[in-house]
Amino acid sequence: MKLLKLSILLFFISTTLTAQPLEGRVVYEKESYWTRIYSRLTFLSREEKDRIATTYKNMESYKTKMELFFTDTKSLYTYPEEKENDGGYSWSNSEHLMYRDFENQNRTEMLQLIGKVYVIEDSLNAPTWKVMNEIKEIQGHICMKAVTHNAAKDQEITAWFASDIPVSAGPEEYFGLPGLILELDINNGDVIITAVKLELKSVSEKIKLPRKMKGKKINYEQYNTLISEHISSSMKTHRNPYWSIPY
Repeated sequence: MKLLKLSILLFFISTTLTAQPLEGRVVYEKESYWTRIYSRLTFLSREEKDRIATTYKNMESYKTKMELFFTDTKSLYTYPEEKENDGGYSWSNSEHLMYRDFENQNRTEMLQLIGKVYVIEDSLNAPTWKVMNEIKEIQGHICMKAVTHNAAKDQEITAWFASDIPVSAGPEEYFGLPGLILELDINNGDVIITAVKLELKSVSEKIKLPRKMKGKKINYEQYNTLISEHISSSMKTHRNPYWSIPY
């Protein structure tokens, strides 16, 4: 009889947990290795190299915190309200936010690029991922490896996603895997974004856009064109393109 009662209790708990909506908050640590990044920019002028050397004289890399709120139908990625930055720059939340509506298949982003604020509105077009046969543990979750290529910036992207958290969300502009992305490697170690805190809790009220979003409205194709043309122009003038766009 005790065994029967225990089985019924476990079934009830399992059913209750399954019925609950999957949502939560992830705090990521984003570390950018600028010495490594700039070593790739072979087109820089001597003046630009000296400028970079002066700016990052005592800083091989810098860290900042980012925050992702997610449910099984939507997500919002931005800077933390608490400004949990460990060095580096401090930005306003309104200058960098990425909203995903997986249910209705659309995206809205507000980004500061090349001295202007842009509002990107478009349908969701996930990167083309290739899932690899590698795993590792991150924040207590077994994660699988997936790779893709960012054509606009010519970067190799590696993601580690937790299949036991079956939501398509992730940091930066990356999403579309069958599990929450807990780590992102941009261009073979130039930038590493790793989950340092993961809370499964109700966050629906946090996932909303500002009532008024001021900025030039463009779609995602125009955004990629803007990035590609800026990088191309910077290469021709021997300047660093990443003074004014995110790496």
